[in-house]
Amino acid sequence: MQKKKKSILSFSITQEFLKNVAGDYAFDVIKTCEKKGKSITDEEIGKSVPVKITEIRAVLNRLHYRGIACYNKSRNPKTGWYSYTWNIKTRRIAELLLEQYSEEVQKLEKRKQFEKTYLMFSCGKKCASLPFEVAAEYEFKCPECGETMESMNSQKSLRGANKRIKTIMEEAKEIEKMS
Repeated sequence: MQKKKKSILSFSITQEFLKNVAGDYAFDVIKTCEKKGKSITDEEIGKSVPVKITEIRAVLNRLHYRGIACYNKSRNPKTGWYSYTWNIKTRRIAELLLEQYSEEVQKLEKRKQFEKTYLMFSCGKKCASLPFEVAAEYEFKCPECGETMESMNSQKSLRGANKRIKTIMEEAKEIEKMS
């Protein structure tokens, strides 16, 4: 028995990413296009996604801007109206997700390096974490809530960053297999 190939759309990170890129209905629009398996018009998408056609077109245009959706334009010789048929490039979704992961890992690595170098302080509400020098300028009072700031356990923070990096790397490997 052959194992069914996992789709990039099955990842929760993909759904979140698409929502951030193109709005609340982006995932539904893409799922509808993928289910069809060939080029699809915005009117056909409108039959499956319960929103106004203008919202569907806005989603498709935002996806097009990021290179996720592409279209073919044809003119009806009788009416003179143009019709657009859309395709989704799931490989592009994978590329953008991997790019996002790479940026997040870089930020986490920088934060880890910074926290290894400086003694960090934070309030009980964890509004912000500040290095000693900055916390001293605020007289060890949180600039956001005014609560007293205390020295942070950087080991706990570093473990959290390492755990997140490991998770990202595992998810990135899964996504790379699909692209």
